[in-house]
Amino acid sequence: MTTIKGVLFDFSGTLLRIEPAESWLRAALTACGVAMDDAEITRRATELERAGALPGGALPAELPAELVAQWELRDCDARHHRAVYTGLARRVPLPRPELYDALYERHRTAEAWRPYPDAAEVLAELRRRGVRVGVLSNIGWDLRPVLRAHGLERYVDGCVLSFEQGVQKPDPRLFALACRELGLAPSAVLMVGDDRRADGGATAIGCGFLPVDPLPVDRRPDGLRPVLDLVG
Repeated sequence: MTTIKGVLFDFSGTLLRIEPAESWLRAALTACGVAMDDAEITRRATELERAGALPGGALPAELPAELVAQWELRDCDARHHRAVYTGLARRVPLPRPELYDALYERHRTAEAWRPYPDAAEVLAELRRRGVRVGVLSNIGWDLRPVLRAHGLERYVDGCVLSFEQGVQKPDPRLFALACRELGLAPSAVLMVGDDRRADGGATAIGCGFLPVDPLPVDRRPDGLRPVLDLVG
């Protein structure tokens, strides 16, 4: 069996998790100076979640026909990503039009993301062992400032982001590029992620794959620690 010398981590649902829809909406309301009573906030947050408007949150219960084509390629282009998620949010009536862009901007902030409790510990231990670490994400914006703000970037050797490459997981080309960024053969790399289809696509080029559950952070205290049992 080939020794694992590098680990690629997915971002959302793997290393960090997006905040709940209600706190996301509250932050956007505050940013825009809009008042809304608590019952209305709860109701609209539930509707936004059902619409799939929060990136990193629940998938849309129903995808509007006009967004189907963009949805399939949403992580390949920053403009598509914004258009899709603001389009989904606009399915929910909100009191001011600027709130839709404010919601999108909020989800890109470090405050909107919480690292899993064992993320820093596992990344630090991999670094101590001399294991190369990368972040490989289907995403429409630059997540590096979020990693930096949460003290995780120091442990990461490189990030491969779908919107920068114009291709998204499970396309083998993205995994191959990420392995090259680590300077390792795919057989020496483990992919860790919460999406068995997208992240599990790493096995097509010979990487290992470890699935994790994208639970709320307080319900997954040690989901990343099995990585340490698989690497030298």
